[in-house]
Amino acid sequence: MPAMRERIDKKPKLKSERIMAIADLKNVLNIFGGSEITDEKQNELFKEVLLMTLARAADADINIQNVEVDRIREIIKEQTGEDVSAADIRVAARSELYAEANLRKYLGKVAHKMTDEHRGKTVQALADVFRSDQDVSVLEIDFFNRTALAMGATPAQIAGLNAGAVSSDD
Repeated sequence: MPAMRERIDKKPKLKSERIMAIADLKNVLNIFGGSEITDEKQNELFKEVLLMTLARAADADINIQNVEVDRIREIIKEQTGEDVSAADIRVAARSELYAEANLRKYLGKVAHKMTDEHRGKTVQALADVFRSDQDVSVLEIDFFNRTALAMGATPAQIAGLNAGAVSSDD
């Protein structure tokens, strides 16, 4: 048994283990520890959830389109200021770590720690990615619905309606 354990411990690191820092799930322990989460940790959690959700979305229809990967990179840059490579997104999209069942379970556990705004932005970004290749499949719709439910997103969040002043994009 010790020989087997030694062999397991010396496994080479997978490409998916080097995915950018915002995807390293470092906040999971803090969140599940039950402690209050600071604004900084909230933002880190948002980055993680956004990357995990959008990367997995790229593979929701079993066909990762370049336009989807490009849009994911743009969204992550717009929302977080982080640059993510196309290769990192493709690896994350195919990684078993981000498999849909695991993703939904993770989202269900962390969604209540996210702000309403972050949940809404994540779900809206998901729809944006699915529309980016001009063809939304039934698999993508199923993924969207399951993800929105796992996150506890409200219809208002999905529609992008937030209380407060409305800015116009004239």
